Amino acid sequence: MDSDEEEVLLLLALIDSPVKKRIWIHDINRQHRIHGEFHTLYPRLRLDEDRFFKAFRMTTENFDEILNMIKENIIKSFTKYREPICPEERLAITLRFLASGDSFRCIANSYRVGCSTVAEIVDEVCDVIWTTLQPIYMKPPTEEMWNLTSEEFYNMWQFPNCLGSIDGKHVTIVCPPNSGSNYFCYLKKFSVVLMAIVGPHYNFLCIDVGGFGKNSDGGIFENSVMGRRFNNGTMNVPRPKLLPRTNDVTPHVLIGDEAFRLQAHVMKPFNQRVSRVDRRKEEYNKRLCRARRVVENAFGLLAQKWRIYFKPMHLKVSSAKKVIKATCVLHI
Repeated sequence: MDSDEEEVLLLLALIDSPVKKRIWIHDINRQHRIHGEFHTLYPRLRLDEDRFFKAFRMTTENFDEILNMIKENIIKSFTKYREPICPEERLAITLRFLASGDSFRCIANSYRVGCSTVAEIVDEVCDVIWTTLQPIYMKPPTEEMWNLTSEEFYNMWQFPNCLGSIDGKHVTIVCPPNSGSNYFCYLKKFSVVLMAIVGPHYNFLCIDVGGFGKNSDGGIFENSVMGRRFNNGTMNVPRPKLLPRTNDVTPHVLIGDEAFRLQAHVMKPFNQRVSRVDRRKEEYNKRLCRARRVVENAFGLLAQKWRIYFKPMHLKVSSAKKVIKATCVLHI
């Protein structure tokens, strides 16, 4: 048998061999509207406010309010191949992911949809939640807002002229490909940093998301947009004013821990060796640390509400940023 005959036989064998075709919709997912969690469990949860809150970390009223605000941006068109997932189910899938921290595979099996479909829904809906709600609930700071925050900090935490408490939270992620040690932090894990200014009621006033885990909190803040705006005087900070019951005119400041550099708009505790021998400095440290704890408490409340923070995020860095921003703007 010559080489030409061998080539012909080989081509015939390839033509006759069965080709495994890709399935457009898996048989399990075809039962989406019969056995899917959205069509079976979700209607029953809406009848029990307590269970609904535990499942989605918000009331049915809040759910419907958010849905009405974003549904026009997450609705999909009908095609002749398949019926799209409705906006209400897309929001339910996203909140289920944020509230439980379950994997895409687990949620896909529960809702009878594809795993890649869940990933796409979470990425898109989180982005829409941020772009829609941020201008309403996390507006750019104004002088009036800073003045109100300062008064509330003094009334609640007895720290005058305070604009907010600042700190960074390392959000654990799976090591991004080809990232080297950029995201490897001192906690011996890979992370992106959520830098936040928090008000006296544990509310997020300003955030910056995506700093490398290897960088310090102080460096991330100074290189962030809000840090640069504080430095160049474009953050609408009120003019200095008198401290209560004194004639001392002092500027308005943020309060942080030792990781931040002492600046005109940032105050930090005195070194312990210095404060131990000076009662006034020790009292100052106590006041500052008591007021500064609101940012630590806010991070704790954020993680307790959205359990996605309890596990490493198996997401691209871009998607992880969208998830973090969405949870912050949903945080109350």
